Amino acid sequence: MNTAQMTGVRVRDGFRVAAGWGLGLLLPTVLFSTLLTFTSERASRCLTYGEECAAVPGRLLYGSFWASLVAGLAVLVWPRARWTGARAGALLVQWGAQLLLAALILSYA
Repeated sequence: MNTAQMTGVRVRDGFRVAAGWGLGLLLPTVLFSTLLTFTSERASRCLTYGEECAAVPGRLLYGSFWASLVAGLAVLVWPRARWTGARAGALLVQWGAQLLLAALILSYA
């Protein structure tokens, strides 16, 4: 039996904290990366004239966003005592997909 359950003490789970931070920063990362991209001359030229646009497929952007979201939610709902290595892997996928998404958005600049 778990002593934390018997005493009512909450045990802090580092994986859940990191996944929560990642999910909390997902939309601000997208918004600030997009805002920063729109301030560049290349992005404004792409929007205005359709010239010098980056060749990043939209599927890659959407895939990175959804992969980060699903992996983060998986870490949050996964039981803490089971398959700790898989939770760590899901956390790495979450943060990797989120960083890839920011890099892809900034590549438009």
